[in-house]
Amino acid sequence: MQKFEILDKDAMGRICRIDTPHGRIETPAILPVINPNIPFIKADEMKKFGAQAIITNSYIIYRSMREEALERGVHGILETDMPVMTDSGSYQLMVYGDVEVKNAEIVEFQRQIGSDIVVPLDIPTPPDADFTTAESDLKITLEREREAREILGDAENLLAVPVQGSTHPELRRYAAGEARKIGGDIYPIGAVVPLMDSYRFRDLAKVILEVRSALPVEPVHLFGCGHPMLFAMAVALGCDLFDSAAYALYAKDDRYLTVYGTKKLSEMNYFPCKCPVCSNHEPEELRRMEKGERERLIAEHNLYVSFQEIETIKQAIKENSLFELVEKRVRAHPSMLAGWRLIAEYQELLERADPKMKRKFLYTGLDSLYRPAVKRHRKAVKNVELPDEVTVSSDFGVYAQIYLRPVFGPVPTEMLETYPAGHAEIPNEDVIEEEALKVASETLIELMNANRGKKFKIYVSKAWAKHLQNLPPNGELNVLP
Repeated sequence: MQKFEILDKDAMGRICRIDTPHGRIETPAILPVINPNIPFIKADEMKKFGAQAIITNSYIIYRSMREEALERGVHGILETDMPVMTDSGSYQLMVYGDVEVKNAEIVEFQRQIGSDIVVPLDIPTPPDADFTTAESDLKITLEREREAREILGDAENLLAVPVQGSTHPELRRYAAGEARKIGGDIYPIGAVVPLMDSYRFRDLAKVILEVRSALPVEPVHLFGCGHPMLFAMAVALGCDLFDSAAYALYAKDDRYLTVYGTKKLSEMNYFPCKCPVCSNHEPEELRRMEKGERERLIAEHNLYVSFQEIETIKQAIKENSLFELVEKRVRAHPSMLAGWRLIAEYQELLERADPKMKRKFLYTGLDSLYRPAVKRHRKAVKNVELPDEVTVSSDFGVYAQIYLRPVFGPVPTEMLETYPAGHAEIPNEDVIEEEALKVASETLIELMNANRGKKFKIYVSKAWAKHLQNLPPNGELNVLP
């Protein structure tokens, strides 16, 4: 049976289908964390928010209700028919330093209780660990993952093979490559919650991109990511699945999630949301409630806004507008913007994944310069056959063989009706950032250097002229009035 299928793509984001023993998951998807002992919100209730699957902790089940779970199965004790992913106790290992179970025991236990997605007992090496420690932990993790693969064999359970390596790019890349050889169904990126908690989004992006460079197709899960402000960027970098207890943890502290960050209920006068919770209550009303009731309502809002953002991302992938969505979202925090701009160092990886044809190119700012469409245009324009004398103009009212557009630079007339330059919505040269004109001018100079035997007569406005002062000898610059 085919367990994984890609339906749509944009940037490095995808809409995929993952088939499990208890049904299909369409990604991007969030798996809400369910406490098996005291569920804050019951598993099947998660369906009303949009959940297709949930995640729970098999180590807690193993310690507190082992016999019942072996008899009823994990779906029975959680009272749900949705796919269930079970973590192995790695979180407890990270927090407490030890767990009272061996890898083989917890993997076999997950198989016996009918987990749809089994997770081995990996070693979650925290960020900034020294290389020797991270390498040693990774060696143990890989041994346990190979053991898990042997235990499951041909069982119908899916195997998640976590990718560790701390903040060492070479270890993350190596771990991803080795995980691929082991042969999992899903590849979670582990031990990154401290990066998210401390707003180290550039380091987070680095980890994701290094993993993606070794796993170009396979489904990737970003462990512990539950804040909606991160989803769009993480999807565009190649993450398919998310899980977190953030919806409940934030609610316990009266924190209200939005796609632009976190708000404290005590500081809110209005709700910027129209989910069922926010439509029927006001901030002051929630503040007067008993703590338990208030927590429940804030948690519900947090779930609604999180699943709504996933739907927004899916629609953006369908419309090929994921870049535009991410470029808006990353402006929620300077550290997110810094993280997103790391894609400038991974252009080849991004270009391989991003679709070559789309409906439009909507400029949102300087980050739009990093899109693969711009790089592809710079390559494509060099292949256009030019006459011996070429007229270039920044004024579309003047006849020319080539027109200048901000961001893209030279656009031959035969490319004016094609994506991307011909389907681009860009501010005019008088109001756009100087960098967009500079990059475009450099593309024109590259074209002139590639055609040294041709003569270029260039007619541009003053805004362009300042970036074209050092033309090659085959260029003649004329400034339009």
